Amino acid sequence: MSIAKLTITRQHARRFLLEYHGLGQSFELQGKQGILDYISHVGYIQFDSLNIAGRNPELVLQARIPDFKPVMLHDLLYKERLLLDGPDKEMCIYSVSDWPYFRRQREVARQRFGNNRRPIVPFLPQVRQEIKKRGPLSSLDLEFDQMVDWPWAPTRLSRAALESMYLWGELIIHHKVNTRKVYDFAHHHLPAELLAAPEPNEPEEEYWEWLVLRRIGAGGMLWSRSGDAWRGIKSKDRQAALTRLLKQKTLQEIEIEGIKFPFYIRTANKSRLDSKSAIKNQKPRAAILAPLDNLLWDRNMVKALFDFEYRWEVYKPAAERKYGYYVLPVLYGDRFIARFEPGKDPVSKGLIIKNWWWEPKVNPSAALKRALQSCFQGFLHYLGTDTLVISNIIRNNARLGFLEIDKQTGNIEE
Repeated sequence: MSIAKLTITRQHARRFLLEYHGLGQSFELQGKQGILDYISHVGYIQFDSLNIAGRNPELVLQARIPDFKPVMLHDLLYKERLLLDGPDKEMCIYSVSDWPYFRRQREVARQRFGNNRRPIVPFLPQVRQEIKKRGPLSSLDLEFDQMVDWPWAPTRLSRAALESMYLWGELIIHHKVNTRKVYDFAHHHLPAELLAAPEPNEPEEEYWEWLVLRRIGAGGMLWSRSGDAWRGIKSKDRQAALTRLLKQKTLQEIEIEGIKFPFYIRTANKSRLDSKSAIKNQKPRAAILAPLDNLLWDRNMVKALFDFEYRWEVYKPAAERKYGYYVLPVLYGDRFIARFEPGKDPVSKGLIIKNWWWEPKVNPSAALKRALQSCFQGFLHYLGTDTLVISNIIRNNARLGFLEIDKQTGNIEE
């Protein structure tokens, strides 16, 4: 028998999600340990290589960790090896301890890319020999230049070979040079007992239950509708797993007033929903979110809960974009109050606000302006600059005078 359904308001749901994701009224995470704690809490964050004002995982972490610098994440990934970048929902970053849980996916990749019909197979012994002899290598370091078919598009054989070996777990990413991946053998960097660990969810049903719980944990709260948050999980597998998890009482079903679809949280997080911290009214803070932030994975759910419509338009032709190429949402309290298009000044290397759009009915109060000042001071610190440039095109129309930089002190002044 499952746990009784709970009914809450949309505001309660919003504040639960913000508190769950470390976006509440105050910062609770600090430094490298904060990075590890957040990723352990949600399971994983999504990677994307575009770098306009930092890459997606860096933008995710700066919104939650006030002293965050990109080098912290780099060290945890490629020096301390406490985190790993690999495929999950998409390309993601997660704890190295999760390695055994992806044995099933790695075996699927081996069967798909390593079968004898693939053109890379005859070259694999040479690739292995080159890595043994020369150490970590990227595709540019190998001279297998013939073009081969690849699931996404034809590519050089060297890239197809290295990426295939990475997907089936023989290689890991040793480090990156900008967006270029440099690979090395997994056994050079991961403990032998971790590499030998069996699949923890051998029965098929247990695997889907684990994956559904993992997705709900990554989002904090998800509804049952298909969307990006459920990518890679077929509807029938998801619904069957949800039913079993409810019976096992590892999921709590939530009804949100005014929304007809059921929502789910992990039962282990129910105390957060019950806590007064999820609904108490404190001094709100502002935050700049990543385009692929865990909170934003299901854009339709965000619209239903926050009345905020957000689409990432980087892959749209310029003429079809409603806003801009790379636009970041701005949160204040439990509302999205604006979005802006960032850029980098080629001379000063400072942050440019190329365009800014307030949400309807937002009238910037003194408290909101102060919160934005504090938010942008933190954002500049994360970017390693003390220069903020507001485009002349929007300076007057967007009412952003309170974000001017004082050249004497380096502070943002009203």
